[in-house]
Amino acid sequence: MTDGPRPTETQAWQALKIHREEMGGAGLRQFFAEDPGRGERFCAEGAGLFLDYSKNLITGKTLSLLVGLARERGLEARRDAMFRGEKINVTENRAVLHTALRAPRSASIMVDGRDVVPDIHAVLDRMTDFSDRVRDGRWLGCTGKRIKNVVNIGIGGSYLGPEMAYLALRPFSRRTLNFRFVSNVDGADFTEATQDLDPAETLFVISSKTFTTLETMTNALTARQWVVEALGRKDAVAAHFVAVSTNDAKVRQFGIDTANMFGFWDWVGGRYSMDSAIGLSTMLAVGPENFRDMLAGFHDMDEHFRTSPLESNLPAIMGLLTVWYNNFFGAQTMGIMPYASCLKRFPAYLQQLQMESNGKHVDLGGRFADYQTGPIIWGEPGTDAQHSFYQLIHQGTKLIPCDLIGFCRPLSPLDHHHDLLMANMFAQAEALAFGKTAEELAAEGSPDFQTPFRVCEGNRPTNVILAERLTPKILGSLVALYEHNVFTQGVIWNIDSFDQWGVELGKVLAGRITPELTGAQAPKLGHDSSTNALIGRYRRLKGSD
Repeated sequence: MTDGPRPTETQAWQALKIHREEMGGAGLRQFFAEDPGRGERFCAEGAGLFLDYSKNLITGKTLSLLVGLARERGLEARRDAMFRGEKINVTENRAVLHTALRAPRSASIMVDGRDVVPDIHAVLDRMTDFSDRVRDGRWLGCTGKRIKNVVNIGIGGSYLGPEMAYLALRPFSRRTLNFRFVSNVDGADFTEATQDLDPAETLFVISSKTFTTLETMTNALTARQWVVEALGRKDAVAAHFVAVSTNDAKVRQFGIDTANMFGFWDWVGGRYSMDSAIGLSTMLAVGPENFRDMLAGFHDMDEHFRTSPLESNLPAIMGLLTVWYNNFFGAQTMGIMPYASCLKRFPAYLQQLQMESNGKHVDLGGRFADYQTGPIIWGEPGTDAQHSFYQLIHQGTKLIPCDLIGFCRPLSPLDHHHDLLMANMFAQAEALAFGKTAEELAAEGSPDFQTPFRVCEGNRPTNVILAERLTPKILGSLVALYEHNVFTQGVIWNIDSFDQWGVELGKVLAGRITPELTGAQAPKLGHDSSTNALIGRYRRLKGSD
């Protein structure tokens, strides 16, 4: 879909707009009072995840109208086109097939006349063989020492996914291996990651599709120098570096044996790539069996999204609720609050997934989007977040829908901690929904002068996502849930969720400015007055001028 009516011009959108006005100030206390079974009706389940969306500012009619909007915008047809491998990334003329990365060997998925499933599993098999050799000690550094440290160097999707997954699945990881992640071109990132490591025991995984990404290759070259100087051997690179890339020539030029290069494809976007070879460090950490369990969780959610009716489809429901708040309530942000310490990087991972995918200002036809697209994503794990910013969510003047993510069984043996953790999650969802009135405070004996300060209005919407336990399989389901949630939003807004042209301009300008900062002679500057002055001050304080 490229042309045709804008989302705001559809009958379903206009019906939702009228419905929102008709709802007026009706809230969750009223909804639950009028419908005692609401908590059992407004829920859905799939791929090991349970979604309670009853504490949202919706009625049965709202959900029906939102599903009608999805159908009018062609969500099901566009979903099917994605799974078939059609080139739905229209600005780059590419298929969008991260779902193929977790397809079983028996599947067949055609891209440009070629079945890509055998290629995917060939890479997975090579990753498995390599991971086994590192983990059991057959892969040795150039001095004969066993590998004890793995440093993943990448940026964006080549970094956020692997780091998030490693931290999430650390209870399943090989504790004799130490993992570090380097992404920032700030030298402190590399220095701090490696200062206590022995180069003879360290393996670097360099993740860059083109092997030209500025930040990644700057860190990779520094890593190469660090290893070669410490070990005194140029041939050390072959034993201490592997590549996740598609550029054989650049990998070979760097000194890495291309037999130790793991490839992926242009139909895999960076922010959708953690289950490709980009996840090599994840496989090294948790082992091939757990990695494949994670892929199975991805696939389970793919199948749920592909086959379930929209009315009971978890990603579709969550995506439509995001549109509801973003476009009909004016909510500009969304909180992600995992009640699991291991998911501490999950909100950051979703920031890229959501905001790089749907932070677009034109639709598929190149027309300016005169409506709000992707919301700002932010969050921290509970219970830390409760002592940080929940005050604003409860009593602030901004509406912030939140996803609360929890698990019924802990990864830690400290069960009583987990009960307290989950009690807090359930309590926060209840408090955000129903608040506390002045009358209730008075009945509790609250001093009159405190009452205005203690009232919580409620009507703060939440989704509660529950799973039995945070396992590799459930992590895969959870990530795929949000991938398809984001896709649903993009279809409604008629935007391309799979390009990212907005990140290019800054890269180009940085390439122009870099020599102006490093040259021995003061350059002739041709920027705006602010940029010129900043460059001049930087050079003076650095001591260049």
